[in-house]
Amino acid sequence: LQQYRGKEAIAAFEKLSASEGNTAWVQVQTGTAYFNMAQYQMAEQSFQKARKLEPSRVVGMELYSTVLWFLKKEHELCYLAQELVALDKTAPQTWCVLGNCFSVQREFETAIKFFQRAIQVCPSFTYAYTLAGHEHVSNEDFEKATASFRSSLRTDERHYNAWYGLAIIYLKQEKYQLAEYHLRRALAINPRNSVLYCYLGIVLLSAGSCFEALQVLQDAIDLDPANPLAKLRKAMALSHLDRNLEALEELEQLQQLAPRESMVYMQMGKILKKLGRLQEALACFNHAIDLDPKGGNAVKAQIDRLQMQDVEEDDSFL
Repeated sequence: LQQYRGKEAIAAFEKLSASEGNTAWVQVQTGTAYFNMAQYQMAEQSFQKARKLEPSRVVGMELYSTVLWFLKKEHELCYLAQELVALDKTAPQTWCVLGNCFSVQREFETAIKFFQRAIQVCPSFTYAYTLAGHEHVSNEDFEKATASFRSSLRTDERHYNAWYGLAIIYLKQEKYQLAEYHLRRALAINPRNSVLYCYLGIVLLSAGSCFEALQVLQDAIDLDPANPLAKLRKAMALSHLDRNLEALEELEQLQQLAPRESMVYMQMGKILKKLGRLQEALACFNHAIDLDPKGGNAVKAQIDRLQMQDVEEDDSFL
């Protein structure tokens, strides 16, 4: 588990006897292994079992709260925060859970205050610095975010999430070489995380290294076939290389995984336009507007350009 070999760790835990394996400690370790592989639904199940076995447990609940954050389960996250406040207000895990509770509601400043409180309670609690860093990124305060992630790495230089956080900052700043360096540092620590490969692929695409990006994105998909972002970016890369039929096939698969994601239909429309299938493209654009009316202006611009075959498409990968 410390080497981020999640599958092997889970397999080892599953070999334990029922009496040994049916403990909160083992379930938290199993949930952590799934978390490190970005398999959040499986992680949730393990953390739920841990909570049933030991309702008073605080250790590990900061990761459980992040799992709930990714799954957008606001009600469960708020309930967990209330429970931990009642259990132990002096634990840094409690304040991290509270921070995630406000973060999922997009109250970033309040979330940051709670993460800072976790740091005050326990200055060596690495994860609190990382969570604060991600909130600063959400606020586009990259200077404070960088300081937070670096503080995290000072307490634990193998904390891959902080390397990832720094990479996201550099990606947003279009400093692609630095973003690639930090993502590769994260992957050197945790090579089983589909999300890390996905963002490395996005960085390589943005830097113009499409062929290398395709392989990296395929690595992400191999680790997690249900990773929608990796499949979307792979389709965009294929289209950029004029492999439009392959790109369309990728998007049709993605359509089954994320049938209500407007960006999928937006990209399908762009590719169908390239293929000269204008009526199908129009149908995809209209469906994208139906799914996301707020983002309709960008789609309407694509509709206006349907008859303008010589207009270059926007191939931005961010």
